[in-house]
Amino acid sequence: MGTSLIESLLLSVTNVKTMFHSQELTKATGFFFEREGRLFLVTARHVVIDEITGHKPNILLINLHLDRTNITITTDFSIPLYKNGRPAWRETYDWSDKVDVCAIELDRRALGGRVFLKSFNIQNLVKPEDGIEVGTSAVIAGFPLGFYDTLHKLPVARQALIATSFGIRFQGHGYFLTDAQMHRGSSGAPVVVRSQHPSLDTSEVQWRLIGIHTSRMDVSTRDRHEDNHLNLNCAWYADVLLKLTEN
Repeated sequence: MGTSLIESLLLSVTNVKTMFHSQELTKATGFFFEREGRLFLVTARHVVIDEITGHKPNILLINLHLDRTNITITTDFSIPLYKNGRPAWRETYDWSDKVDVCAIELDRRALGGRVFLKSFNIQNLVKPEDGIEVGTSAVIAGFPLGFYDTLHKLPVARQALIATSFGIRFQGHGYFLTDAQMHRGSSGAPVVVRSQHPSLDTSEVQWRLIGIHTSRMDVSTRDRHEDNHLNLNCAWYADVLLKLTEN
C-alpha cells in the first residue's frame, strides 16, 4: 500500500516507547512538528519524566516508515533523553507549574534519507476563524493501551467533543477539556479538527492542531461502585508549541 492512500494525519503520529537502557517502561504517543526547517517530536512531559511516580527513562523509541510504496516497512529510531547529563527535551511553565508537554528536536541527518513522515507546522495551528467552541467535534489520534495497526504501524483515532469553553484556561491552567473515552498510551496525542480551508497541496496535513492530549480527568469523590469515569480529558492548547520550538 502506497502513502497516497494513507491520511496525512496518521503519518504525522508515532508510537513512543520509554526505555531505561534495554528495559521497556511504558508506551505513549507522539507527533511531529516542523518549524523553520527544524523537526521536533512532541509528546507529554510526563512521558519523559514523572517526578511523582519516579518514572525516569533515558531513551525514547519511535517508529518510522521507510518505503513510500510499502507502508509495512518501518524501523525503530532511538532518541537519547539526556546529553552530557542534561535533559534533551524542551519544556516550559504555566503560571503555577510545569506544562505537561515537551518537544525534542530531531537530527534529520540521523533519521536518514529513506525515512518519510508528515508533520504539523505553524500554519496548522488553530486560528480564530476556525470557530472552535464547546461541543465542536475533534479527533485524537494515538495508541491507546499500545493498540494500533501492527501491520502498517499506524495509530487509531478516537472521536472527541470540546467539553469546555475553547480559549479559556480551565481552572486557570493552559488547557481545555475534551469528552472522549481515552486510555493510557494516548498521552502526547494530537487533538485536531478538520481544516475549514484545506491546502491545495494534498501532501500536507489537512487538519488544524488545537491541543495535545495528556491525561484523563476524574474527581476524588467519585463512588467507584456507583459512578462511571467522567471520560473527560486534559488537552493543553497547541500554541504552547510556539514557546517550545523557539529558535
